[in-house]
Amino acid sequence: MSKPTGVVVFVSAMVVAGAVAAEGMLVEAAANKVIRKYQTASCDELRAQKSEPPSAKEKIALDLLRDDPKARIAFVNQVAAPVLNKMFECGMIP
Repeated sequence: MSKPTGVVVFVSAMVVAGAVAAEGMLVEAAANKVIRKYQTASCDELRAQKSEPPSAKEKIALDLLRDDPKARIAFVNQVAAPVLNKMFECGMIP
């Protein structure tokens, strides 16, 4: 492999790695936001919010999670325990 080709491959790899890292940060930020929401909201607030339609940002995040199984797994692994525990405490899970 010639030196210019090696540089192109290296730069391309760095761009892909940066995109993956950025996506990971977005998933983590979204998970933290959801966890905070459930930890700070009362049961009545959660019930009321459940019937509200998702915001534009939430729709974008949901689309990302639908389209990327790895991102979805990372998100669910972070939010599952705190969210389900709060829902159980609030009687939102039978």
